[in-house]
Amino acid sequence: MPPVFAHGRLRLYLLKLLDEAPRHGYEVIRLLEERFQGLYAPSAGTVYPRLAKLESEGLVTHATEGGRKVYSITDAGRAELADRGGELADLELEIRDSVSELAAEIRADVSGAAGDLRRELRAAANASATQVEDESWKAAKEELRKAKAEWKEQARRAKDESRRAREEAQQARRQAKEAQERAREEVQRIAGQLQEQFAKSGGVLGSLAGAWLGGSGSGSGSTTAPSAPSAPTAPSAPSDRADATAPASDPDWARDVPPTGDPARDLDRLLDRFRDDIRDAARDRGISDDQLAQARSHLADAAARIAAALAPKG
Repeated sequence: MPPVFAHGRLRLYLLKLLDEAPRHGYEVIRLLEERFQGLYAPSAGTVYPRLAKLESEGLVTHATEGGRKVYSITDAGRAELADRGGELADLELEIRDSVSELAAEIRADVSGAAGDLRRELRAAANASATQVEDESWKAAKEELRKAKAEWKEQARRAKDESRRAREEAQQARRQAKEAQERAREEVQRIAGQLQEQFAKSGGVLGSLAGAWLGGSGSGSGSTTAPSAPSAPTAPSAPSDRADATAPASDPDWARDVPPTGDPARDLDRLLDRFRDDIRDAARDRGISDDQLAQARSHLADAAARIAAALAPKG
């Protein structure tokens, strides 16, 4: 029989169960048995060492209640669970496949046992001088009937679990895609606000924002030779001219970054692009202490807005 969980998958699923609620080890074993419709139950020797390893890595912690260890997920554990959201959706599909494979093996075992039993009964009947249906014959037929009924029930439960797992995986993929789109839209919105705020600050900082936000849409392959950093200057007061010349927000910013299907990885790539564009513009044009303080304030505002956009929807 192939392994129920691939390498590292049981670890991920234990974090998922502890994220739902704090649990002791026996409850974790019972929940896994229920998820597999009674077709598979891990042993204590499988679950407890993995819980201990997760605790040593700081992903879970435990408290003693009534003489038993009750495990809870930590912030670090939730962070790993969030980073591996795509793997969790795939794991639900793997569990569905495992349930189907286990049900198929049970069906084959029951079918083989039923065939052997029929042959034995037929041989016994042929060998008997009389065709009297005694109590043993009746009992054998009853056992066969029960075996068939049990197989049908297990097959039905496995089918229901497979359908539920497929629906949950599809929903998880939809949610991941929606989160990715929300993050991209929020990054673009914050970039536009930063552009407007940088432009209103005037001086070199306004030029920096225009070069990054206004010039990034001209193509990823174009480059500009860096010029010598200008001498730091005091920030000038906002003027009508600075507002009038502020570049328009580019709705296609970072569209050349292809999605990977993993929202967390795509967000990292967008943040890399954001950092590289700002750093290159600052290196080419220079930045004063006052402008650095303004940039820090704008970036803090952007970080707060993006974090709010990524927060779970109520």
